[in-house]
Amino acid sequence: MIIAKQKKKENIAEYILYMWQIEDLIRAYKLDIIEIQKNIVERFVQPAPIKKEIENWYAGLIDLMKEENKIESGHLQFVQNTINDLNELHLQLIKSPDQLDYIEVYNQSKPAITELMSKSQGTVENEIEACFNGLYGLLMLRLQQKTVSAETANAMTSVSHLIALISKKHKLIEQGKIEL
Repeated sequence: MIIAKQKKKENIAEYILYMWQIEDLIRAYKLDIIEIQKNIVERFVQPAPIKKEIENWYAGLIDLMKEENKIESGHLQFVQNTINDLNELHLQLIKSPDQLDYIEVYNQSKPAITELMSKSQGTVENEIEACFNGLYGLLMLRLQQKTVSAETANAMTSVSHLIALISKKHKLIEQGKIEL
């Protein structure tokens, strides 16, 4: 909860990837709040009221996952909405003549995005979601210490640059520093 709030404010892409990790973590603990409380919440060095707040946050996520039938897989709707909002921003940026830096990075990452869309076999809704799927997949491979081909690493570097840039643009818009 504390980390999620901070990430959402500072870097929207990190927030999305973090929330996907939290969803997977909750699944790993079989949506059992007692296990999460014992193995995760108790490890926070926080006063008891903050720990209770964190536990309530996890319990709320568990309830949502059950309500939205995301027990086995999938992403919570509010996280998906964040991705969809970023995709709307992406569409605005690639159409804006004032955003040549974004358009250039997008064009460089377009082949990788096309490949990610193709590999998803229609399970992703938009290009930005495909980018996040690719980045999350790469993160999981690295956490498992699996080998990543040079081709995949290069493709994901271009995707990573695009997501970093859209995150930066998102923050600047939120701060009122740029308008579209």
